[in-house]
Amino acid sequence: MKKPLSIQMWSLRDDQAKDFAATVRTVKEIGFAGVELAGYGNLDAAGAKKALDNVGLQVSGMHVMFQALTTDINSVIRDALLFQTRNVICPWIDPVLLPSAEAAANLGARLTEAGRALRAYGIQLCYHNHDAEMKVSQGKTYFEALLDAAPASVLSAEVDVYWVKYAGLNPVELLRRLGTRCALVHLKDQKELGTGPVDFPTLFTLLDQMPWLEWHVFEQENYSHAPLESVRQSFEQLRKWGRV
Repeated sequence: MKKPLSIQMWSLRDDQAKDFAATVRTVKEIGFAGVELAGYGNLDAAGAKKALDNVGLQVSGMHVMFQALTTDINSVIRDALLFQTRNVICPWIDPVLLPSAEAAANLGARLTEAGRALRAYGIQLCYHNHDAEMKVSQGKTYFEALLDAAPASVLSAEVDVYWVKYAGLNPVELLRRLGTRCALVHLKDQKELGTGPVDFPTLFTLLDQMPWLEWHVFEQENYSHAPLESVRQSFEQLRKWGRV
C-alpha cells in the first residue's frame, strides 16, 4: 500500500540554505512527491511557494518551533494556508524542559491553544518526538503524557521511528498504542535507510494497516556520503522495498 512520500527538508538543510529552488528541483528529480518544510532556506515563504509550484511538489507539512506556535500563531496559520498544507508540526523541545512526565504534560497543555487555532482552518497540529520524550513513567512515555494533555482533535503525533528505536523502545509497539493519534511517520534510520537498527519490513507491515496516514515522510540527519547522494541511496532503498 504505497503512500505519497515526502522528504523532511532538514535532510538537505545546508543545500536549501544555499539554494532552496535548486534543492527542491533535485528533490523532484529523485522522485519525491512532496516536502515537509523546515524553514525556507535562502528564500521567504512566497519565494519558497513559487519554487515548489514550479517543480510540482506538495507540502505534506511544516515544522514550526514551539515559541512560534505559542507566541505568533497567526503567522503560522498564514504560511500554512499559503502552502496549502494540512499539517503543522512542533519538531523539538529542549530536553531540559522535559525532566518529568508532568513537565511533558504541561507542554502538551500549552500547545492546546495553538492546536485549536489551527484546527479552525482545517490544519492539524502534531508533535514530533526525539529520544527525550521516550522516557517512561508509570508505563507511559513522556511523549504519550504530552499528547494526552491535549484533546486528540487538536494535537496528534508525528512519530520518528529512529528516535524511538534509539531510546531502546519498539517503534511498532508505540505506533500500535497511538493508533489514529499518529498522523504522520518519519521514516528514518541511523544514516541511510536500511543501514541502521530500524526493522523497516516489520514497520511497513504495520503502516499498511494505518490507512489514515496520508503521507510517509523520509528524513535523514546523518550521512555516509554528501547529503544529496545519501538521500538518493535512501530513496533507492525505498524503491527496492516497493514503497515508491
